[in-house]
Amino acid sequence: MAATPRVLDLLKKSGVETWIESGAGLESGFPDDEYIAKGGRVAPAAAVRENAQILLHVRVPAEPPGRDAIAIGFCDPLSDPAIAARYAQAGATLFSMELVPRITRAQSMDALSSMASIAGYKAVLLAAVNLPRIFPMMTTAAGTMPPARVLVIGAGVAGLQAIATARRLGAVVSGYDVRAAVKEQIESLGAKFVNIKIEESGEGEGGYAKALSEAAIRSQREQMAQVMKEQDVVITTAAVPGKKAPLLVTREMLRAMAPGSILVDLAAERGGNCEVTRAGETVVEQGVMVLGPVNVPATVPRHASEMYARNIVTFLKNMITKDGQLNLDLNDEITRETLVARGGEVVHPKVQALLGVNA
Repeated sequence: MAATPRVLDLLKKSGVETWIESGAGLESGFPDDEYIAKGGRVAPAAAVRENAQILLHVRVPAEPPGRDAIAIGFCDPLSDPAIAARYAQAGATLFSMELVPRITRAQSMDALSSMASIAGYKAVLLAAVNLPRIFPMMTTAAGTMPPARVLVIGAGVAGLQAIATARRLGAVVSGYDVRAAVKEQIESLGAKFVNIKIEESGEGEGGYAKALSEAAIRSQREQMAQVMKEQDVVITTAAVPGKKAPLLVTREMLRAMAPGSILVDLAAERGGNCEVTRAGETVVEQGVMVLGPVNVPATVPRHASEMYARNIVTFLKNMITKDGQLNLDLNDEITRETLVARGGEVVHPKVQALLGVNA
């Protein structure tokens, strides 16, 4: 859900009247009467669209709202710029939550990080449930069982959360990222940093990783294959904004793992970090199970909704004046960087470039 009963108080203080689609929060654990108790107006979807000036979404619908309406939500405009063109053509205003800049003032609006933390946590649980052995070291009447060995590739928010969760479950954890700067973060969580030597930096804009050259990727894979042979679980989290996920684990590398091992590919929706990954499916390659979960935050809907609602409402409040008026100030970096379409035009430079539109 893009709004929970708890955030309605925040909106009310800003002078915002909130309409809620009837039944929309039920499967996330938020029945209509909780919204009504907080002063929300519950109505059918058509009535909400007709009366609302601003529409808050988890995933922005492909069909734009009416002219002059404002839609805010995930829309992945760097991978699917056509949605921006449709909203511009309809005369609607579109804001993308993926484009919230990674600056200090916008940390409480960073929905990508919120959802990534849930994905990293859940990836470890998926691995633990499917692995034919226990995670922690355990001393039993039959002797001592050694702990599972887990490798997390990609130490962004999802990767760091996966490392922390695997450690809490008692596994011996290693982590790797092309950005050397995250070595300290990996080790601070009690994991071993896998030292793979490549001749170029993996640092990209805004704290994200960037794509490596073919030569660097080949060297990286050869060294990583040796590390993977010793692992019971591999969790891959690497993604580059607006591009297909980098291929990190080839079929050959996967076959080096022992039968019964697990690979959880959190990049499945973007093509996968593993060559055999199929989004939304489980593939078994010579005894190694490869999971390609999609929309992982939705499998923890209550907390995902609470986190996302706080992010998106904080984002909206940044555009509301003290007297309750909406102010789209393009001098504000947060507003400017997230605005995709307005006034019948696609206005974000990166999306314009993808569409071949001149600024």
